[in-house]
Amino acid sequence: MPHFAANLTMLFAELPLLERFAAAQHAGFDAVEVLFPYDHDPKELRAALDDCGLPLILFNTPPGDWQNGERGFAAVPGAEGRFNEGLALALEYAEILRPAFIHVMSGNAAGPKALDTLLGNLHRAVQHSPRQGFLIEPLNPYDMPGYFLNDFATASHVIADINAANLGLQFDAYHAHRITGDLLGTWNAFGHQVQHIQIADHPGRHEPGSGEIPFAAFFEHLKSSAYTGWISAEYHPANTTVSSLGWLKP
Repeated sequence: MPHFAANLTMLFAELPLLERFAAAQHAGFDAVEVLFPYDHDPKELRAALDDCGLPLILFNTPPGDWQNGERGFAAVPGAEGRFNEGLALALEYAEILRPAFIHVMSGNAAGPKALDTLLGNLHRAVQHSPRQGFLIEPLNPYDMPGYFLNDFATASHVIADINAANLGLQFDAYHAHRITGDLLGTWNAFGHQVQHIQIADHPGRHEPGSGEIPFAAFFEHLKSSAYTGWISAEYHPANTTVSSLGWLKP
């Protein structure tokens, strides 16, 4: 039986963030995630989690100046100091919010030196915080041009090279479809490393069933797989969030 989480950065956006936790619980979700919690006091977020009774599954490391194109620093040569600062902040929030995972954003970079930088930063992160789960995620080059980690083979290589129990693959069905055009085949190749799933349809990055991605087949495929983790709804509702949740009902 799949367990579904709501990405509160994208869902229930008609409400203030602190009100979205209860809305997700009322809509039938069993957990939540937030892309970037850093504009809020972590104690306020903790109180919202406690009030709704849902666990926080994931948030991302700080991206830097998003409006000016920064997308994290884990693979950016020469930005090790900024990565360390962002990781320290993420871990401060994690002490209070207790996420299952922190998604480590690679940033905009390219080439062998970027790969070496990513490996070094991840190795230090997983060793420094062995009880904290970390994830890396391939992002498609159409939505995220210049992002270093833009294919599954590289992500798989990085995870195998680090070889740590607290580092896994974040599998976004939307990004997988845009990168490979073969969602089920990509899952079959890399699903053994996946510790968290996110979903959105294409085009538009709207709710499952609104586009061309074969979600019914994907969900059935997951039932017969060894995956027991969360599936997080990380999409922009075509209309209201509540009207977009037909896919969530049995």
